Formats: sequence, structure tokens, C-alpha cells
Amino acid sequence: MKIFENFDSVVCGGGHAGCEAALAASRVGAKTLLVTGNIDTIAKMSCNPAIGGLAKGNIVREIDALGGEMAINTDATAIQFRLLNRSKGAAVQGLRAQCDKDMYSLRMKQVLAQASDNLSIFQAIVTGIIVKDGKVIGISTDTGIEIFATTVVLTNGTFLRGLIHIGKNKIQGGRLGDFSAQNLSTSLSEHGIKLDRMKTGTPPRILGTSIDFSACEEQRGDSFPCLFAFYDTRDREIFDGMFTTKFDGDIKNCAILGPNFHGQKSCWITHTNSVTKEIILDNISRSPLYSGEITGIGPRYCPSIEDKYVKFPDHDGHRLFLEPEGYHSDEWYINGLSSSMPLDVQLEVLKSIPALKNAKMLRPAYAVEYDFALPTQIDANLHSKIVENLFFAGQINGTSGYEEAAGQGLVAGVNAGRKALGQDMLLLGRHDAYIGVLIDDLVTKGTFEPYRMFTSRAEHRLLLNHGSADVRLLDFAEKFGLIDKARIRRTREKLDRINSWIIRLRSERFETKTIEDWLVQARDRDTIIFPNDFYNETQSVRDEVIYRISYSGYLERERRAIEKSSELEHVKIPPAFNYGSVKSLSNESRQKLQLHQPQNLGQASRISGITPVDISLILVTLEKSRRR
Repeated sequence: MKIFENFDSVVCGGGHAGCEAALAASRVGAKTLLVTGNIDTIAKMSCNPAIGGLAKGNIVREIDALGGEMAINTDATAIQFRLLNRSKGAAVQGLRAQCDKDMYSLRMKQVLAQASDNLSIFQAIVTGIIVKDGKVIGISTDTGIEIFATTVVLTNGTFLRGLIHIGKNKIQGGRLGDFSAQNLSTSLSEHGIKLDRMKTGTPPRILGTSIDFSACEEQRGDSFPCLFAFYDTRDREIFDGMFTTKFDGDIKNCAILGPNFHGQKSCWITHTNSVTKEIILDNISRSPLYSGEITGIGPRYCPSIEDKYVKFPDHDGHRLFLEPEGYHSDEWYINGLSSSMPLDVQLEVLKSIPALKNAKMLRPAYAVEYDFALPTQIDANLHSKIVENLFFAGQINGTSGYEEAAGQGLVAGVNAGRKALGQDMLLLGRHDAYIGVLIDDLVTKGTFEPYRMFTSRAEHRLLLNHGSADVRLLDFAEKFGLIDKARIRRTREKLDRINSWIIRLRSERFETKTIEDWLVQARDRDTIIFPNDFYNETQSVRDEVIYRISYSGYLERERRAIEKSSELEHVKIPPAFNYGSVKSLSNESRQKLQLHQPQNLGQASRISGITPVDISLILVTLEKSRRR
């Protein structure tokens, strides 16, 4: 049955990837429909109610620079702000905010509903893709309705055959209390898309009044928070009614915060101990993770508590972060206590921790297994190599985290919308953005464990500092129409001011040396006196000027390295290239290249196991074929 007219793009899934994808597709002019299994759980923070972190915070600022919503939604619903690695260099600092979980979801739902005439929302569970002549032309749903579109974006998160584990108990669902998409996996497999299984988990939630905070260490937010969105290039009038300026509590002279901001809430730190360890190890055979019940691979960098004690047997205690989930809720998240143990063991574990000995559990910890599509089956535009006009974004590509999902969602949404309209697509390189690093890693290397972004994954991370995202990605935002013309103009003026100040401070003197010399050499830059009018600039401009001067030598070295390596990126490999024609190429290399189908020599060089000799052999073969 058909009740809708055709759309340019249909986005399947209302999580963090789906929200950004739907908004992005509609913003580039595509008539878009967001289909989600439950409208009331749009942008739900299924796990930790926090946004950002090291490298992840950079992704959120990149999303903002490219017209996305996550940064503003975070600032508007945050209950605590922290800049991580504040004592270290700006290149490895990361923004993080604790959010009001319910407010975050409600505000994003409102944004989607009011976004534009191009965007509609419909509640249904997607049961399959409709394919004709190798192209996706729509989706089928559990309501019996078929919805047709030129392009389709899949952002199904953990819901593809989602299976929840609590001890021996198994519950179908992508998260506790929600549904599981049972049929879509079958449809994808029938159309040649290879799937595998992954596992993630979440800790118990407890009642805040049952926590003994006197046995914890307090972790306060920053007195002068650094927000996620770039407000210095925006028109303040567009935020009337949505945002307000606050100067209460320990927040002073801050930028724009949400109208429901009531000051920052503290997080707290406590630890497990030798008693906890004994309880876990005595019951390890009851964990589905170690009894063979769970087959999917879990996140290496966010292991369950039982995984920690098995893999780190010399450690008696592990740090736990007690994090509030909102202003109007007394539900607390125990960061670091993820588990799939039976409920009785979980309760024993809580009692073993002095701060939690009287804790009242509101929701149990659990693990969830789900299907994902091998990401080597998509190209750098997040477009399927198997089914034309089909795009994938988020955890369905094997990633972990709200930020990674949202970054992919934005790219997939832009590209799905523009492809539907017959326009060229957005492609971010590894030197352009952390989002570019994320996508390139997925499509060239693949992943068999939940992928999480770290600064160490970006070889050009000095160029990707969080403060530069808006000026760094300005050309992309302008070319693809991702932000309005007024903001483009203000951002270009901002970049001009940054460059002007860099030139000026290279000659301006403070005492016996130029300010540039002081910035490069000084350990305590707070002692440097800048020209008076420098202090009239926004904090964002001042920080970026200081960063670019302080790291000028390293930044120039990075740019030279990029220029040198870009030669490989410009050597395109035809889609139908026959690797069997490359003489002396090993069978292993040939199989990997055939599997991954890299688009250029740069991508080919980053595939695990591909050597510089392999690249040279391919280059020679390509040059010979062009001369024929």
C-alpha cells in the first residue's frame, strides 16, 4: 500500500545519525522523510547522557561547522561543561558536556518537527529495502506501507536483530524497553549486503538519593565553560525564544545557554575494590560474555566490569564516574560499571562499593548484540558499493558513540540529498576533519569491533584542533550550501581577522622579543601582554591565533606532509579495475584490494597489509593502461 508521494530521500532510524542525516538532506534541498520506530525516542541517549570527549568533541564542533545540530542541542540541554586535557596542548584537548537526557531528546524532536517544509517524520519499523535493477527505490514497513524515494539512508543503530542479555535472560530489543528490527537484516542479506554481529553494553542506573556522596570525590564543571557551537559567527536574533543568556551561579560571562539551564551539576568519582573483584570472578561463568551466549565482539575501549577483571587480573579496583541524567530526574548513570551479569550479581556488586552500598537500582545493566554491515562495502561518500542510491551511517557501519554516528549521519544525509538532486557529493579527507578520518578508516580498513574515535587515529591531528573547525571547514560549508550566507560571511571575516593577527604578532614586540617568539618558547603564556585591541576579539579568535602561532612549525610540517601524500589521493582507480592484471602482486594483496575496492591509491595504501611496493605495482599498471 502506498500513501506517500515519492521523496528525494528517506532516512531510516531516529537516533543521532538519523537526526543529522534527515536535517542535512532537507537543508540541501531534498524532500526528506525520517522514518523511526518510535517518535518519542528520537535522539535518545541510550547509554551515557554525555556528548563529546577527546576527539569526539572535535567531531561535534565539525558537525556544527557543517550546519549540523548536535552542538547547539548539547549547549541547550547541558548540565555540566568540561574541557578535557586542559593542562595539555590545545591539539589534544576535548570538549565534553553532561546533558539532561530527556531534554536532549525532546529538543531534537522539536527541531526536526520545525526544521522546514522539506522534512517530514513518520513512525514505523522498517522491514526491508525495495530494490529494482540494482538501485534502491524505497522501503517497506511493518504497517504494510511502502515508501518510495530516490535515495535511502539506513541509520538503524543497535536495532538490527537486537538481542539484550542479562545473565541467561534474553530479550529482543535494540535497547531495554524498546523493539528489535527483525526483518531488515534478512532483506539486506538478500540484496548482497554482508552483515556481522557486534555487542555493546550499558551500566545500571540508580537512585541519586541512595548514593553516599561523602564516600566519593566531587568532579565539578568548568567555571568558564567552552561551549560546542560557534556562536561568534551566528546572528543572535535567530536564537530568540530558544536560548537565553545566563549569568548566575558559577557561570559568568558565558555565551548562549539553554533557557532551562539551572547551573551546573557535579559528577562524582568512586571505585570498585577487592570485594567487587571477588564477586565478579566467583560468578564469571554466569556472564553471557564468558559462557558463550554472546558471540558479537564488544568495544575494546569501553569494556564491561567483568571484562576488566578478567583482562586486568592485577587490578583490585577500577574507577567509576557517577553521572546525573538530568535536572528533573534523580536517575544516575554509573560510568565504568557496564555489565551483562545476572541481576543478583549486579546487586551484590553495588553493595560491595561503599558509596553504593545502599544504592537502589532503577534499571539493570545489560549487553545488547546487533547486526552491522561491513563498512568496506561503502565508499567514502557512505554510499553502498552493492546497491546504488543506498547510504549507511552510524552504528550500522560498526562504530560506537553518539558523536561518530552524528558525524556520519550528516555526511550521509548531505550526500543522499545531493545525489537525489543530481549534484556532486561531499567528500572529507583525513586532513580535513576527524569525520574524514573516521570514514576513511571504516571504508579502507573496516572494523570487527565497535570503532571509537581517538586523537591518535588522526596522523594530522595538529591541524584538526577543535577551535579551528568552523574556519577549517568553511569552504565545504559554502560549496555545499550547508550554512546560511550571513554565517559564511561572518566566518570568512573571522578567518581574515585570525590571519591579520598572526601577521601582526609576528612583528609586534613584548619586552625584548616578538610576541611570536614568546608564544613559541614560553611555558606560561598567561604572562604575555598582547596589544590592547587583541583583547577586544572574541575568545574563539584569540585562541585560534595563539594556537596557530604556537604550533606554527609543526603545522607547516603537517601541511608539507599532506602535499606530499596528496599525489596518491589524486590517482583514481577505476571501479572495474582488474587487480589480476597487476604483475607480481601477491594473492593476499590482490584479494584485499578486490574486497575493499579503493577509489584511489591513497585509500589503497591505507588498507591493512598493502605495502608501498604494491602501490608502485598498481601505479605502473594504471599508467600503462592510460597510454594504450
